[in-house]
Amino acid sequence: MRRTPIVVTATVAGLVGVLAFHTTPSRLDPVSLGPTPTPNPTASGPGGSAEGASSPSPPGPAASSTPASSTPASTRTVDGPVVNYNYGDLSVSVTVAGTKITRVGIASLDDFGVPRSEQIDQQSIPILEQEALQAQSADIQGVSGASYTSAGFEHSLQAALRTLGVQ
Repeated sequence: MRRTPIVVTATVAGLVGVLAFHTTPSRLDPVSLGPTPTPNPTASGPGGSAEGASSPSPPGPAASSTPASSTPASTRTVDGPVVNYNYGDLSVSVTVAGTKITRVGIASLDDFGVPRSEQIDQQSIPILEQEALQAQSADIQGVSGASYTSAGFEHSLQAALRTLGVQ
């Protein structure tokens, strides 16, 4: 009977501590591998081709400063920054014709050799690519069970679209 107030007080204190505990999600930071990507109209991602590329513009600052709307017939491809998403690194490749996204793919992917992460990425990345094409933006739904992959994909996609001047 003498322990009851102690047990009740400890229980209430523990409950308050658990309810007051707040976590913050980890930030996804691009891995610095060099200068900011510039549009390259003849570049293609893995497994892709440069077919359909028309009116190539010279690479460099002049190409990246030209808004996408000024050359609506051009096809350009840009790789987004490499993003570490806690279970690996990935980079998204985006091809646009004018302001329309025509292809979204993976420019680079490293799952650090973890089979479970590879399996999750093999299932989720095709879904994320389709969503980006349908949405015509980086405003896409994440894939359930692949939250980190989805966030990394969206981050790299958004940066690539910004580089292209599409979003």
